[in-house]
Amino acid sequence: MSIPASSLPPEAAFPQSAAAVARFAALAETGSTNDEMIARATGEQAAEWPDLSVIVTDNQTRGRGRLGRSWLAPTGKSLAISALLRPTLPDGSPLPADSYGWFPLLAGAAMTRAVRRVVVAGHEKKAAEAAIAGEESVADAPPVTLKWPNDVQISGYKVSGILSEMLPIPAGGVPAGLVIGAGLNVSLDEHDLPTISSTSLTLVTGSKVSPDAVLAGYLGELTALYRAFLAAGGDAVASGLHAEVSALCGTLGQAVRVELPGGGELLGTAVAIEEDGRLRVREHSSAEETSVAAGDVTHLRY
Repeated sequence: MSIPASSLPPEAAFPQSAAAVARFAALAETGSTNDEMIARATGEQAAEWPDLSVIVTDNQTRGRGRLGRSWLAPTGKSLAISALLRPTLPDGSPLPADSYGWFPLLAGAAMTRAVRRVVVAGHEKKAAEAAIAGEESVADAPPVTLKWPNDVQISGYKVSGILSEMLPIPAGGVPAGLVIGAGLNVSLDEHDLPTISSTSLTLVTGSKVSPDAVLAGYLGELTALYRAFLAAGGDAVASGLHAEVSALCGTLGQAVRVELPGGGELLGTAVAIEEDGRLRVREHSSAEETSVAAGDVTHLRY
């Protein structure tokens, strides 16, 4: 006798994703997947949560983004994903602390690549359907880009955001790891969108998107970039991560306003990503170049 779908464990809905990582847990509901993962990664059973463990839910009730913003979506229409990383170098030594700043960009690049694959597949489906119907060919696939430091956009509309949080660091110790949280709008319609500058995979592709397939794609990309980064000793240039992020980043070449964490703002053109992951901005007023490590970036359109 078949089991009613409602009684299946949440993990049963994510077979591809569960096979992609060391440990996988899908929760029917949680306040925050990042909080849940941090508690498990630092609690009494921390040893049972190894590098590349993942928690996911489609019903996060107290989600948050960068700068304390909330991340809310209707149940069942978005994914909240938290991946635990406990990075060590090939010789077993800890990853240098100054390499940790690349992880938000690494995760953003992984999500950009995964979302781009879904969008391209959706475009190809539309093109094939148009050809069968004898209609004119459809326009090019919409661009999927990374907005520095860690938002993913489709045609300038946000579909995903990343929030990385360090595990507690003992006094005088080295980082024990971090949790990378990601929110992904999967099947939200126009009425569900949290802001007018948001979108979802279903709205863009015009078809149903498998949450398991897109999550497995993200986890595969994250793992590949992560392992290459560690193999290169946490060197973003040597691993190719710097070049990949620069190629994916839609912020470069844009007129931007950067609201700085301590107050004030920069108005200029984003010209490069530094080797340490900072964004270099050429100020409009003086033509001087300033590198920023953090800030709320707005793409300006004149």
